[in-house]
Amino acid sequence: MRHAQDGAAAAMSAASRVLVARGRNEPQEQEDPDVAWGQRARDGVWVPTRDGQRVHIGLGAVGGDAVAQVLRPTLRAFVGVDVDTDLLAQTTAGGVRLLTVIHGPDAPTEFRFSLSLPDGLALEAMPSGGYDIVHLRYGATVGRLYNPWASDAMFRPVKADYALEGQSLTMRVQHEGSFYPVVADPHYAR
Repeated sequence: MRHAQDGAAAAMSAASRVLVARGRNEPQEQEDPDVAWGQRARDGVWVPTRDGQRVHIGLGAVGGDAVAQVLRPTLRAFVGVDVDTDLLAQTTAGGVRLLTVIHGPDAPTEFRFSLSLPDGLALEAMPSGGYDIVHLRYGATVGRLYNPWASDAMFRPVKADYALEGQSLTMRVQHEGSFYPVVADPHYAR
């Protein structure tokens, strides 16, 4: 238990430093009763869409059995979800942030998130590198996966992008040569 607490503290410290350096335009942690977290990393999270449906985002990782440490009702830490990798899952107004904290060069460069969309919704690639969740009948955007960003311990940008493979979205983070920890942020909002 001590190792998990130390891991959560290290992940929070790294993510906090990077978020403060990025400025005030970042989505703020906030309670949202429409966001429902699973107990383990593999259980993922159910997030609302603008039309009242729910999308499931699965946190695919080697340590999928990692149990969430609930630090506050709006913040969970999944320590050791992969080699040298922790995940801080944060509830925001109408969405979530999945702050991926990469602690060293042995960490993977790809992080998979499975998506389960209700019937009538589809993913549409955006020029920004993100994906909109679109209502097929009306053509309206009902949710958005913003293009991920990443930054190293020296606050230098690290290349991050998505690759879509079926119903799985892979965040690729090219962190080799970076100063660790590296923080990457996939963010969903309705």
